[in-house]
Formats: sequence, structure tokens, C-alpha cells
Amino acid sequence: METRIGVVGIVVEHREDTVSQLNNILSDHAGIIVGRMGIPYRERGIFVISLIIDGTTDQIGSLTGKLGNLPGVHVKTAITK
Repeated sequence: METRIGVVGIVVEHREDTVSQLNNILSDHAGIIVGRMGIPYRERGIFVISLIIDGTTDQIGSLTGKLGNLPGVHVKTAITK
């Protein structure tokens, strides 16, 4: 199957409640994650994570769907060729 390259933006509120679940999901999808950067935005009390991914649309959908179902986690994805 053809893979696509994309960027996933993740904003995490209430980090204490979801950090272990979020890290488990990212670990489960490590095969499509090319790079990851996480920055705490202390002034707003949130954490911002950006991912560079390379996977099939099904793999990307699985990752973003699971992340988006976590409480206090907001996900946006941009997929390119």
C-alpha cells in the first residue's frame, strides 16, 4: 500500500489524566512516526506535540482516531503526498 507523509498537531489539556494513555498510543504507532516534538506551553497550562508521520491512510486514521478519543486531547492532521 502507498504511504502518505503528514503532520499531526496535538494539544493536551489536563496532562496528568491522559499522559500514559497518550504515550501508549504513540508507542503502538511508532512504526509510522518519523519525528516527534513536545513543548509545554506553561502560560496556557497545555502541552503541544507535533508529529511527522509516514503511513497508510488507515494507519494514520487509527493513530489520530485513538488520540482524538482521549479526554482533553485535540488533534489536527495535514496529509500530503
